[in-house]
Amino acid sequence: MSIQLATATELPQHATAVFLLPAGTKELPQDLQDLHEAARQYVAAQLAADSKLITVNHFSHQHYFVVAAEKPTVHLVAEAARKSGHQLHAQLKAAKVTELYVQDLSGHPDSTLALALVEGLALTAYQFEGYKTDEKSKEAAKLTHLHVVGADEKELQELDGVLQGVFLARDLINMPLNKLNAEQFAERMAAAGEEAGFHTEILDLVRIEALRMGGLLAVNQGSPEPPTFTIMEYKPAGATNAKPYVLVGKGVVFDTGGLSLKPTPASMDMMKCDMSGGAAVTGVLYALAKNNVPLHVIGLVPATDNRPGGLAFAPGDVLTMYSGLTVEVLNTDAEGRLILADALAFARKYEPEFVVDIATLTGSAARAIGKEGIVAMGTASEDQMAELKKSGNRVHERVVEFPMWEEYADHIKSDIADINNLGKAEAGAISAGKFLERFAIGYPWVHLDIAGPAYLLAPDSYRGKGGTGTTVRLLYDFLKNRA
Repeated sequence: MSIQLATATELPQHATAVFLLPAGTKELPQDLQDLHEAARQYVAAQLAADSKLITVNHFSHQHYFVVAAEKPTVHLVAEAARKSGHQLHAQLKAAKVTELYVQDLSGHPDSTLALALVEGLALTAYQFEGYKTDEKSKEAAKLTHLHVVGADEKELQELDGVLQGVFLARDLINMPLNKLNAEQFAERMAAAGEEAGFHTEILDLVRIEALRMGGLLAVNQGSPEPPTFTIMEYKPAGATNAKPYVLVGKGVVFDTGGLSLKPTPASMDMMKCDMSGGAAVTGVLYALAKNNVPLHVIGLVPATDNRPGGLAFAPGDVLTMYSGLTVEVLNTDAEGRLILADALAFARKYEPEFVVDIATLTGSAARAIGKEGIVAMGTASEDQMAELKKSGNRVHERVVEFPMWEEYADHIKSDIADINNLGKAEAGAISAGKFLERFAIGYPWVHLDIAGPAYLLAPDSYRGKGGTGTTVRLLYDFLKNRA
């Protein structure tokens, strides 16, 4: 699926277009006074009735009018515009519109309001190509071209790069295990690097064994397929940071729970999404490289499936991790933190400026705040966490910070090893974070638990159904503003 974004200097005659109108307006702006009388009267009547989305069918083309929302912050106004883009898409699809012009007549101080509308439209229009063979069921996306009148060309190109990163992440998440095992996932990351312009190195089983990544190797023991550890590096010539930012993504391509088998349905059956963190890291690197953001950024994605076969690791096992710490396994379904732990310890070799890990880690996080936000915790400074939250508000991938009090370390105490891999029933998201904290040493670090918003079982506005690509837009905005 691809929508071509382009700037336009003016609106062509008889073009299908959407106009953003000022919040609370009850009359048409002067720019639209050339509409014929019947159309003007109809739109005026709809505005008087407080309609927020108005359609005028001229038969040869359509005009749509979207009234900007009245919200307490510019970020919420932009989010309302994204949602208006989602609502508009349904009408465009019904009318089989292939090309649309967007013109902002709202007078809103945020000049990117039209881009927010376009963003909502494009994210709604995303379709996973899938594997259907029936041509009738493989209906192509109708909307293929979006033109924004008077838009800054660089801003529009940047949005396009970010959207492509989100679409890449969504595609990866939506692919099933038999189309995307650990090796195929690594190959996809390498292909993305070749296309966007970042370097990829794939560590195979032999090299992972040589590094003694005990967490990744243990989780992989029950699988007939080998693990991978992918290192993506984007280092442009004009990078402004002396030390790299490192993104670590959980890459469990399918999670049965191992010997601590998950129930199904509504649990194991959606576990192709358990590599959403790794997909997001790939999408962020892709967007940064596409948009030539002057930052040195490294992505680390340990990947494997978690199965109960063969020599699968078992509850009670004690693992020696890459860092040298020992871990008592109390539950093999708490596997994500094991592979992330090796990657976080490995990240130290880069002497990073800042590290963020992204993972569908705990049901506890999803139960705490639902699909509406992202759980965050870590050792980052208050200023760094505040910057991340600001980015979350800008792109509406909102971040909720959980505490990391010392007392939570008691939740992962082990009688026979340094720590165990499963906390108490209470504060499960935090005990998982405390586990990771033991490996994220020597650098500022934030853990993002995306278990709630990463994969949706029902459509939710422009986020759609299935893989959402959450944190691609968040981390792109965060990193771009640190450049």
